[in-house]
Amino acid sequence: MIEWSEEDLMIRDAVRDWITKEVRPHLDELDSGELSPYGIIRGLYKTFGMADLAASQFDKTIAREKAGEAPKPKKEGKGDANAAMSMLPIIELCKVAPGLVTAMGVSLGLAAGTIMKRGTTEQKERWGRDLLTFEKVGAWAITEPDSGSDAFGGMKASAKADGDGWILNGNKTFITNGPAADTIVFYAKLDDGRPVREREILCFVLDSGMPGLEQSKPLRKMGCHSSPTGELFLQDVRVGPDRLLSGGGSGKESAKQNFTAERSGVAAMALGVIEECMRLSIDYAKSRMAWGKPIADYQLIQLKLAKMEVARLNVQNLVFRYIEMQKTGRSMTLAEASAMKLYSAQAAAEVSMEAVQLFGGNGYMSEFRVEQLARDAKVFQIYAGTDELQITHIARDLLNR
Repeated sequence: MIEWSEEDLMIRDAVRDWITKEVRPHLDELDSGELSPYGIIRGLYKTFGMADLAASQFDKTIAREKAGEAPKPKKEGKGDANAAMSMLPIIELCKVAPGLVTAMGVSLGLAAGTIMKRGTTEQKERWGRDLLTFEKVGAWAITEPDSGSDAFGGMKASAKADGDGWILNGNKTFITNGPAADTIVFYAKLDDGRPVREREILCFVLDSGMPGLEQSKPLRKMGCHSSPTGELFLQDVRVGPDRLLSGGGSGKESAKQNFTAERSGVAAMALGVIEECMRLSIDYAKSRMAWGKPIADYQLIQLKLAKMEVARLNVQNLVFRYIEMQKTGRSMTLAEASAMKLYSAQAAAEVSMEAVQLFGGNGYMSEFRVEQLARDAKVFQIYAGTDELQITHIARDLLNR
């Protein structure tokens, strides 16, 4: 794949028109945190029939499971023919408010995705459908105050056996959708007397309002204000076996699978930021006058624009490669997804900061928008694993081949 198809461009333009009408007018409210992102996301789902499609696909999946039918094996060379369609809304939304994609992606990809991969049919019916249609908001809780990159080894949240269930205790932080989540996928270590770093990791589903569960107010942060981030506090929260997600391997393995998907998605987010920064920078360079001529005539400005285009092409090609892999049924390794995320996140951060520099004093003002994009892009180098962690994963894979 070297370019978008005509069908892709039609979808892109439709999404772009909707964003112009429904999202751009509310940018200030989103960036200040005054406006919740969830109503806008539900509007996207309704407008493009995404909720109905998700419900239909879910119902078919559940019907097959209840009938005892095994999942249809993927034909060799066949995969997700609609991969491009899932990427385009991400790219377009990230040109305006990357936090919307973060909020949506965590709820659908991580919370709902984990339940659909590891849950029983009953658990999927109980929680999966409402998350997939965005009737309810989901959070995925793994990060803790003392265990960021060392998410598994440093995890302190505990699950202690109590009759046929467990008692959960612990704190989670930097949880996307944490303040507003209706459904929370929560990771904890089995408190079985073994050394903490050797304990099994379990995965549970919690509901907002459960006794002993407290969801904080949104945390103040540098950017992505359209995506509420918070903390979770659990004190003696009792859960039964109906809340344990036990399918699809260990809790640790399921989290790693989610990391791969999440890191791949960051490239599409980065592409949106890069394309918007380029558009704004080109328009500004043509109109901004200095010493009697547009700043676009100066080679230093041209160098900035040229480097932005190199970054755009490289990140776009990574996205195209991911789409082609999805179409042929191939999955990225963790190292491939890490490399994709590492480069794309750095490119978006560099391009957005260069855009601020190109705008000069105006770039530092919120009115000109590159300031917001630069703040929002920085988190790409932090969440879903820091740059430093991506390097470790890539290197380990290379050294162990």
